[in-house]
Amino acid sequence: MQIVNSKQAKVFITRYIPTELKELEEIATIEVWEERQPPPRAVLLEKARTANGILCLLTDPIDRKLIESASNLQVISQMAVSYDNIDITAATAQGIPVGYTPGMLTDTTADLTWALLMAAARQLLIADRFTRGGLWKAWEPDLFLGATITGATLGIIGFGEIGKAIARRAQGFDMRVLYNSNYRCDVHLENYLSIEFSNLERLLREADFITIHIPLSPNTYHLLSDHQFRLMKPSAILINTAQGQVVDQDALYNALSEGQLASAAIDVTEPKLIASNSPLFALDNLIITPNLSDASRENRKKMANMAIKNLIAGLKGDLLPYCVNSEVYS
Repeated sequence: MQIVNSKQAKVFITRYIPTELKELEEIATIEVWEERQPPPRAVLLEKARTANGILCLLTDPIDRKLIESASNLQVISQMAVSYDNIDITAATAQGIPVGYTPGMLTDTTADLTWALLMAAARQLLIADRFTRGGLWKAWEPDLFLGATITGATLGIIGFGEIGKAIARRAQGFDMRVLYNSNYRCDVHLENYLSIEFSNLERLLREADFITIHIPLSPNTYHLLSDHQFRLMKPSAILINTAQGQVVDQDALYNALSEGQLASAAIDVTEPKLIASNSPLFALDNLIITPNLSDASRENRKKMANMAIKNLIAGLKGDLLPYCVNSEVYS
């Protein structure tokens, strides 16, 4: 860890973030945890006890015990869209505003979804390994035959901003698009995006590609399990960039290994940090990426800057620009 400067306020940043800290350095002593892994629990508790501000990530458990033991804490600033790791009720009870970085996932998640869809459709990862391994000796008519994307049927589960962004991109591939959501869109939007509302069962039966964009809730936990995989075409390809727990991973493994599903690509797992001995790693028809939905340089820098602005506002006693619990100001 490194002390960046020495000022009156004390700030603990739980990991390196990709932005300049100059403005923050003018008002605070900054301590940055420089390891790749999150700070251990004991370190997090120790630093929180004397900190005036914490800039944290989703991997940091900011729970009631930590909050109540942090007698000097003025602000918690999270560099993430969600904040499940923070006890918001406890923070509010202590009068501590909690900041976050909303609205930063739509285009980057949609872009990643399409990258995964195309990589899975054309077997790009296994073809790359084949070539690097020196196994490519000649062009072959049946070598790594993939699925055609143009003109295929795309099923979108969940139709918020990310779902709509997926549908806009599908227009460029002249795809038939079915969408499933808790509500039906305005007919003008349906016509503009060339999309068709569908119940989940029909979507699963008819789609060549299925992509998930719904939040985790009691109703969506393991929404796709054995029964749902049996409804899909054996040639179907599944993409999940939403929540790992929406898909039953045991059922996914069975579907992929038994040929009920052609392939899948997932950016989220259950648990969030997948075990190194997971049987999923043995599957050649599965792509697993390490939660890259917001991982563009420009996007991460914007998120870091938003988190810094929240932190500075909290240290100065100003309203946080992006506040989860604005009731603390009442």
